[in-house]
Amino acid sequence: MTLKTYRKKRNFRTTAEPSGERVKRPKGPSLIYVVQKHQARSLHYDFRLEWKGVLLSWAVPKGPSLDPSVKRLAAPVEDHPIEYADFEGVIPEGEYGGGTVMVWDLGTWTPEVPDVDAALEKGDLKFTLKGTKLKGSWVLVRTRGFPPGSGRTSWLLIKHRDRYASTDDVTVSKPRSVASKRMLAQIAGDGGGDVRKAAAGDP
Repeated sequence: MTLKTYRKKRNFRTTAEPSGERVKRPKGPSLIYVVQKHQARSLHYDFRLEWKGVLLSWAVPKGPSLDPSVKRLAAPVEDHPIEYADFEGVIPEGEYGGGTVMVWDLGTWTPEVPDVDAALEKGDLKFTLKGTKLKGSWVLVRTRGFPPGSGRTSWLLIKHRDRYASTDDVTVSKPRSVASKRMLAQIAGDGGGDVRKAAAGDP
């Protein structure tokens, strides 16, 4: 697990994203997780789990679903620094991921498996989330990739059946940042970004 790829893709003289040079580990034994709503070339939700000093990251195009019957594609992306969990603002156009980022959900996670590394290797990671919007039992399952035959590695993010399962579309019913209570358009406006582009990601 390394931040080499993350740093290679970014110019930290231009973007306000954290470089990860100074690790700011939250106090306490709990592992953090964050979901960041990101209006870049297209809207997606970045799902991140803290593990071994970094945030393991997946891009979920349609966002998490509370409905256990709905399987959401989750494409793995490069590890991010722990400090990225606090990042909300504008990535300049022309930079990697240029657009507006919102801290859509934030909390802690607990593995439901005895060996997280073995579960990741196997492609079947079960865990419990304790956040503002997402709670209860979930699983990340690796698939053969999408599109079929591409050779890419893809995962599915799936909610388990428990008391937190619901058919409510949480991405629509709870669209605001848990950090600032702002919508994407407001974050873009405050950060000097493209408000019209960001607004396309608001319900």
